[in-house]
Amino acid sequence: QSKIETDLTTFNAAISACGNGGQWEKALHLFSVAMLTSVESDAITFGAAICACEKGYRWEKSLELFYKMTQSEVQSSVIMLSTAISSCEQVGEWETALQFLGAVALCKTELMRLFNIM
Repeated sequence: QSKIETDLTTFNAAISACGNGGQWEKALHLFSVAMLTSVESDAITFGAAICACEKGYRWEKSLELFYKMTQSEVQSSVIMLSTAISSCEQVGEWETALQFLGAVALCKTELMRLFNIM
């Protein structure tokens, strides 16, 4: 039997594949496993998980993941912010999307870091 090495690239590809296949729960499980292992997650890991949640209409999870990303050492991006907000819009949670965007904007240093202004 051959053993598959579980490195960051493997986790990112698997999370993305699950998301593209409509398996947001499996994508989040793999994301959790990646976070618990010694593999250091990156923007691609978070982005794939956020995108999987968007495709699965799990806006709450998208926002939660974006928040977790801003609390980590991972550099967030405008694309990930847009995806998280889009997940709210898809299910008619436009007020939540505006509140979330407002909360991000209130945290000036985080916003500056998000847009690479600092």
